[in-house]
Amino acid sequence: MDRKDIERINELARKQRGEGLTAVEAAEQQALRRQYLDEFRQSMIATLDSVRVEQEDGSYIPLERKETAPDSQPRVMVVEPLDAEANKP
Repeated sequence: MDRKDIERINELARKQRGEGLTAVEAAEQQALRRQYLDEFRQSMIATLDSVRVEQEDGSYIPLERKETAPDSQPRVMVVEPLDAEANKP
């Protein structure tokens, strides 16, 4: 998402608070917000995929994805070290 799209999101938000949005503008705002959130999530997942946790022996292990229940809303991804039990106090 480029700077122009983010500025458009902000412009529509200001207009929504002021005079209100037309149906077309509301749909555009929703689409831009969805795109922004999707790109943010992809970036965050890529960052977390590159994180490694140092163990007591000096080795590093990647984080493991832990999915929540499929019927829960909103869907949240919880990330824990692979050897989470060993790290608990």
